[in-house]
Formats: sequence, C-alpha cells, structure tokens
Amino acid sequence: MEEYMEEYLKRHFAVESKNPSEEALQRWRNAVWLVKNPRRRFRMVADLAKRAEAGRNRQNIQEKVRIALYVQKAALHFIDAVSIKSDYKLSDRVKNAGFEIEPEELESINQSHDIKKLDPHGGIKGFASKLKVSLSDGVMSRNVPKRQEIYGYNRVAEKPMKPFWIFVWEALQDMTLIILMVCAVISVGVGIATEGWPKGMYDGVGIILCILLVVMVTAISDYKQSLQFKDLDREKKNIMIQVTRDGSRQKVSIYDLVVGDIVHLSIGDQVPADGLFISGYSLTIDESSLSGESEPVNVDEKNPFLLSGTKVQDGSGKMLVTSVGMRTEWGRLMVTLSDGGDDETPLQVKLNGVATIIGKIGLVFAVLTFFVMTTRFIVVKSLNNEIYKWSMSDALNLLNFFAIAVTILVVAVPEGLPLAVTLSLAFAMQKLMNDKALVRHLSACETMGSASCICTDKTGTLTTNHMVVTKLWICDKAREIGSGDNTGNALKRSISEKLLSIFLHSIFLNTNSEVVKDKNGKINIMGSPTESALLEFALLFQGDYMAQCKQVKIVKVEPFNSVKKKMSVVVALPGGGYQAFCKGASEIILGMCDKIVSKNGESAPLSQEQRKKITNVINGFASEALRTLCLAFQDMETSQSNEDHIPESNYTLIAVVGIKDPVRPGVREAVRTCLNAGIKVRMVTGDNIHTAKAIARECGILTDDGVAIEGPNFRDKSVQELQDIIPKLQVMARSLPLDKHKLVKLLRNEFQEVVAVTGDGTNDAPALHEADIGLAMGIAGTEVAKENSDIVVMDDNFKTIVTVAKWGRSVYINIQKFVQFQLTVNVVALMTNFVSACVSGSAPLTAVQLLWVNMIMDTLGALALATEPPTDELMQSPPVSRNTNFITRIMWRNIIGQSIYQLIVLGILKFCGKQLLHLHGADSLSVLNTLIFNTFVFFQVFNEINSRDMEKINIFRGMFDSWVFMIVMVSTVTFQIIIVEFLGTFAETVPLSKDLWIASILMGAVSLPIGALLKLISVSSDKHPQQHDGYEQLPSGPDLA
Repeated sequence: MEEYMEEYLKRHFAVESKNPSEEALQRWRNAVWLVKNPRRRFRMVADLAKRAEAGRNRQNIQEKVRIALYVQKAALHFIDAVSIKSDYKLSDRVKNAGFEIEPEELESINQSHDIKKLDPHGGIKGFASKLKVSLSDGVMSRNVPKRQEIYGYNRVAEKPMKPFWIFVWEALQDMTLIILMVCAVISVGVGIATEGWPKGMYDGVGIILCILLVVMVTAISDYKQSLQFKDLDREKKNIMIQVTRDGSRQKVSIYDLVVGDIVHLSIGDQVPADGLFISGYSLTIDESSLSGESEPVNVDEKNPFLLSGTKVQDGSGKMLVTSVGMRTEWGRLMVTLSDGGDDETPLQVKLNGVATIIGKIGLVFAVLTFFVMTTRFIVVKSLNNEIYKWSMSDALNLLNFFAIAVTILVVAVPEGLPLAVTLSLAFAMQKLMNDKALVRHLSACETMGSASCICTDKTGTLTTNHMVVTKLWICDKAREIGSGDNTGNALKRSISEKLLSIFLHSIFLNTNSEVVKDKNGKINIMGSPTESALLEFALLFQGDYMAQCKQVKIVKVEPFNSVKKKMSVVVALPGGGYQAFCKGASEIILGMCDKIVSKNGESAPLSQEQRKKITNVINGFASEALRTLCLAFQDMETSQSNEDHIPESNYTLIAVVGIKDPVRPGVREAVRTCLNAGIKVRMVTGDNIHTAKAIARECGILTDDGVAIEGPNFRDKSVQELQDIIPKLQVMARSLPLDKHKLVKLLRNEFQEVVAVTGDGTNDAPALHEADIGLAMGIAGTEVAKENSDIVVMDDNFKTIVTVAKWGRSVYINIQKFVQFQLTVNVVALMTNFVSACVSGSAPLTAVQLLWVNMIMDTLGALALATEPPTDELMQSPPVSRNTNFITRIMWRNIIGQSIYQLIVLGILKFCGKQLLHLHGADSLSVLNTLIFNTFVFFQVFNEINSRDMEKINIFRGMFDSWVFMIVMVSTVTFQIIIVEFLGTFAETVPLSKDLWIASILMGAVSLPIGALLKLISVSSDKHPQQHDGYEQLPSGPDLA
C-alpha cells in the first residue's frame, strides 16, 4: 500500500515548489477525482484558464500602452503641428482648494508623453506653482488630506472582500451534503407520513441541523483564513517611499503618496506614481512591466515623463508626482487584470493526491455498504414472504441505508487534507509576520522547512548594518577614530587645510546620501549605512565644508552598483576647472591610482613600495573585521569633463577608511542552530576576503577545514574543480551577483540541495529567482529584489531566517500529524460501518453521528494539529530531502497500530457488548450504539493527543501552551456530552450512566499507552544513510564540534 501510494503520488501529484510547469499543474488537476466541493477545495488553487486570460489581457494592454507611449509620441514629433490648449477653465472644486490645474489635465500630459504640453504651464516649476508645492521643501503634511480629496488616493481599486455569506454558500456546495439534505427532506416527509408529527421528523431534522453546524464551522474557518491572506496581501504591496515633505526628507507608505510629492528615486526602486523628472543623474528606467519593451529608457530634462509601476534600472533622481492611483496607466492596467491566483504548494498538491486515493477506497466501501445492507434487507423480506409487500417504512429503511452510504463517503473523502495545508500556512504566515518575515509566496514557507543550505549576505544580515568609521589611513599614517568633536580637531591639526578640504569634498560631493534636519532640528542622514558612516565622520569636522560643497556644481554621477563596486562623480569647481572623485572597494580604487596625496595636499607619484604598504594596511584593517574603502580624486581637463564616462585611471589616492559593522547579537547562536539542523550556512559577500573571513569566524560560519574563495577565482574554476570545492565552501568574498547565481545553480542542480539565498540589490534578482527560497532584505533591499523574492526579511536579521526555517519545518510536521490522525479516523469509521453492515445488517454510527465525526477529524482536527507552534527540537534533526515519502513508515506504524486497537474494541462492543456490560431492556440496543459512538469519539480525542508527536512518548509536552489545541479539545468533549445527553432525539443517542461514561473515556485513554508502546517498535527509516546533497551528513546535537 505504502509503495503504491507513493508511486502514484510521484507520478501524478508531483510539482516543483517554485515556477512549476503548466504541464505538471494540469496533470494533477486531471488526476483529481471524486471532489465533494470543488469551489472550496480549489479556492486556494491557481485558476489556469483565468491566469492564461490575464496573460493575454496584459499583453494586449501593454501593446496599447506601447503604441500610446512610442508611436503616438513619434507621430506628434513628425506632425509638429499640434495645437495645445492651455486656457481651460478650472472647476470650482479645484479653485476652492487653492490649486490651479485639473487632475484630468495632469493625467493627459503624462499619457501623451508630449513635452510640448509642458511649456504652456511653465515647465516643472510651473507645475509646482500650480500644485502649490515647493520643489525644495515638498508638500506640507497638513495639506495631504486636501490633495487626496482633489487628486485622489494612491490606491488601485481592489476587488471587494467576499462577504461571510459567500463562504457559507461555498461550504453548502458540497455534493455529498446536498445529497444528504435531499435525503433528510424526503426522510422528514416519509417519517411524518408513517410515524406522525413530531416523531417522524426527528431523523431528517437531525441531519439538517448537523449539516448546518458543519457548514457554519467550515465557513467561519475559511472566512478567517481569507481575512489573514487579505491582510498579508495588503502588506506585500505596501512599499516605503523616500519623499521630501515639510522641508525634510522622510519615508512614507506608497498608499500615503499624494500629487505634488517630491519623490527620491535610486537603483532598484519602483516608480510609485506618474510624475515628472526634476533632477538626477544617469536615470534609466525599465518600462517592460508596463509597455512590454525590454529596452531601458533614459529619463532627463528632454524626456521627463515617469510612469507608475516601472523600475529604476540605473542612476538616481527626483520626481514631482502628477497622478496617483487609478489616474495612472499602471492603476488602470492592474484593475483590468483578473488574478489567476498563486501556484499551489507541493504539499497541497500531494494531499489532493492522498485525498483522491482514499476517496476511491471510500467510494468502494460506501457502495459495498449500501449493497450489503440493501441485499440483506431484501433477503430477510424474502425469507418472511414479504417480498411483494412494501410499505413507507421499508422505503424509509432503504433511504436510511442510502444516507449512511453517502455519509460514509462524506467521512471517507478527506476533503480537509489539502485545505489543512492552507490553514497551517495561513497560521504560519501570520505568526511569521509578527516575527518580522513577510511571506510573499505560500510555497516558500513550506519549502523553507526543507532548506539544506543558506547562502547569506554579510552586511546587515549577519551584521547590525549600523556602521561607524573606526580607523583611517591618511598621510602614510593609520589613526584610531573615536567619537566626539576631539577626533575632528585632532585630525585637523595633523594635516593641511588643503588636504582636509580634498578629503571632505570626496565624502560630501561623492555620495547618494543626504544630510537632513527633522522637525526638532536634529541632524539625520538618509542613505545607505556605509555612506551614512562616512558622512557622520565628516560632520565631526566643524566648519563650512558642507556650505562650500553646495556651491560646487555636480556635472556627472556614476552611482555605486555591485558590479563596479565603486561610485564616481565629476564636479565643476567655483573657481573654474573640474575634479573627479571616486570611492569604493579598496583594491579596485587602489588599482585605479598612480599617485598619492601628500601632507600639503599635492599629488605625488605612487611607488610600488607604497602600493605594497597600502595593501598591507587594507588587509590589516580587513583582518580586524573592518569594511575598507579607498577615497581618490583627479584634476580633470575641460575636454575630459565632456566625455560620456568618468575616468577609470590616473587617480590620486586620498585615504583608506576602515568601517566597523558589528556582528548582530545572537547570530553565532543562530548559525549553530542551523548546523545542528543540518543546514549549511555559506557567506556570499562583495567585501574584502580578509573582512569576510574575520566576520565569518566571529559568526561561527568559517571553520578550520572550511574554504574561503574570492569571486574571480570562483569564476575561473571548471565545473569539475567546483564540485570538489563547493562541499567545503563556506565563504565567497568579492563576489558579483552572477557568482551568487552560479553558486545557487550548482548547489541545486549538481548537489540536489534545497537552497535559500538572501539578496538586497537589483542585481541579486536572478539569484533570488533561481533559489528554492529567495529571501530579500526589508530594510536594505530594493523593490526589484523584493519583487523577485519569496520571503521578505523585514528586519534584515539572520535570526529571522532561522525562525522562518523553524516554521517551515513546523508546517510540514503539523500536516503529517494531521494526516496520521485523519487516516486513522478514516480506516476505523469505514471498517466499523462496513463490517457491522455485513454481519448485522445495520451500521452502529448513524448519519448525524458520522457528520459530527467528520467535523472532528476535518475542520476541528486541522485547527488543533495544523496550527501547533514550532518547538526548538525541530531544529535538531536534518532537513527533509526532496524525494522523501510524505507518509512515512513511522506514520503507517501509528495508523495501523491505533486502527487495530480501535477496531478490536469497537468489534467486541458491537457483537459482545450487551453480554459484557449486562445491558438488558428495551433500550439496550440504543444504549450500546450510543456507547459505541461515544467510545469512538473518545478514541479520536485521545488519538488527536497521541498525534501531537509521532515519535516521542511524551506527547503532553507543550500541549497546554497551544491554546488552539486546548480550545478544540475542550469544545469537542463539551459538544459530545451535549449530543449524548441532550440531543438524543436528533442524534439517535440516549443518556449514558456514569459508569458507561467512565468506560468510554477509559477505553479512549488506553490509546495513549498503546501509542507509547507503538513508538517502541522500531521501523526501518525512510532516510538514506547519506544526506541528499551528496556529501557526508553534518554532525548534529552533542556531536557537533
């Protein structure tokens, strides 16, 4: 059975966790059979037809946008005879609000992409004047509500949330429940006709009431899940934007953006609204998401139009927001596309397969049960010579047989299995949100539990990302840098004014960050941590250096990116002439220098001996776990300043800066937790190899026998050489994003590892997309990186990644617990009713009772077991490999063992119960059947407790901490008492004596010692002697050195 099931699941119900093929998705849909309620079962499954239609719609709309942007613009330039109306009448609404331009006019200008339409309004400054906004101070916060009222909110129209009654209606679409309701209605009619009012209606009304209870509990559970996903979806789209407001630079939510806002854009950002370019350098926009055009667009004064939803590919700039929300092309595109839904997770698909297999078996048993009971009934009538005498009572009996058969089918088809995965993932995603991890794709949460390798960045993930300059080498001397004004004064005294001026200009002018004052006058630095550290250090030097820098005109900028590992700028000096400043990775900048600055600020040739000495200084700083940067400058000729590119050589070295970025508290322990869990941690960083090795040792990543390699060396190795190196590879320094992508690909394809990779830059997108789990940084990460990731780590902390892995494992193990519990109930319920029907001609469990059992094992069972929080013990065993059987031999052992015990006890009660319990009198059969039902329910209550741990004997550990589990247990027992003692008329039960209650509970409780004994039986493991990644298993627990 085990081999058949796993083979069947692998053949029909296997999909990739990420980017599954259309063929695989269609294959499992075709294989699903006997679905009771398609609307509910497939509610969280991607609609392939709708998705294909959405793809076609997107292409059509992109084509229209492309024509509007490019063809129309070209036509306007060609005709060059467009009459532009500037004298339109303002509406009273806009006029009374104090503005001088209509939202429709702003919208049409951005749509037309015609620069001639800007002239009648006075260009950018004219627009700012009409929108009553200062280009330097931005929007005043007090005016935000007025702007939203006139020009709209920056929100795309969303589909309204489905009301609760829709979920009730979907739960009612269950085919078996509909059949039962029809049977119940017929039963009421026939019952009243034969037995009179009100006795004849009890059976039918009991079924209807039970169905309504099942439907309400199901609808409430589904509705709560839907609310959770809605909240998470809203959070996924909430991007923080840097704007200038109230005269200072600050971050606001994309939802709070208004027309008139001054937005700051840099590499990897998403353009949050339609707008006009104010200023910037080398700003290149990727408009493929909107127009389908892959060719990037240069945005400048000649082409100032920026469109919402596009991405900044290179450069930086500022824009004036002119249209938001549904007035943008992006807003209109989004609202016309129907969402096909996210891809289903591998576990959801696999459990659909399990449900299909069990459903087929259940259908056979249901048909056999109906056939046996009906045949037996007809045979008895024949023997009594009543075969030609049929009454309404006989019809009612046949209807009852059919209702029992259908109810067996209700119990047999475990519709709750795939839905339990959704419930567990929704619960985990909500908890992870509280733990600073935003899950963008459901499958990632599940896959993270199988991660065998984490390729992590260094800066901000393993370290705090709060950087401070602690060392400086300048004028042939290394200096310790402290905090306070004394540091600045001491350095001032030791070097010439000219050198100090060059040094500070190289910091203040060559930066993407900005020094701003908040409302209280406190100085803040907006920008990357590295640049912030440099600016903080430069601000220690009291003087008017910043004021001097503002007089300098910046001519050209090449922003920092992870490929060049440097940033350069060309400036026009107030007194005439040009200078270029460059800063970046120490070795790269040093290689670009052929001169060095002297104490008096003059350039002197850089000898080989000096170069060697500076290299030693850089390595010395790096060995102390400092990030090293070199600063350099170059006096330029006027002719050079007109060239397209900033010079790459002939620079003068100014200084080497050492920046301390401390390791985050708890990272070493988190790395140790990963190693205990069989997860190998590899550091992939763009930093100097000495810095990387020092930090890696401090974190516990780099061991004595581990390999640290530089990106260029990694690129030069053959695949065969890499296969020897990668198993021991622990650190890769000076790496490019393509190196990270290559490493991830090799780990997945050659070593069959399940790889999680972190990334924050735009160029990390390919690696994030390639990995099994892409983890983008929430603070340092660009929007492009987040869009290509599966999980956003909101606090950029490595400990959070370990938490995600723990929850991923918890989801997997919780679903296994639930499957074990539900299959046990299925086996026992099917066999009890079938055997009893064959032997005695009647089923001990009625339709109402089976519906209650179905709710216990389905919705309530999923709530109890699929939402258990993770324990630390989960991180003390190796990860589950890609090809491990989901239903393990340990699970089969527990299912078969518990089923045998329960079937033996229920069989004895059914056939020998009256004699053993001395039951006599007219109601003895009713008492016995009630006792069987009560015992059966308590079997499941205690089996649910047993299922909390499939291997360990102590199943009570942490039980009282899981409040959901406790509520479900208490609710189940309470309602069982009510059904037996007070609802006998509808549920066909009679009140039990105290002794029989104790007997029921004790027989159920024996499941606990039975479970403990079963766990002592050794079963051959599903795990292979070697780890699935192809090399020796990592030691874990006490064996870890």
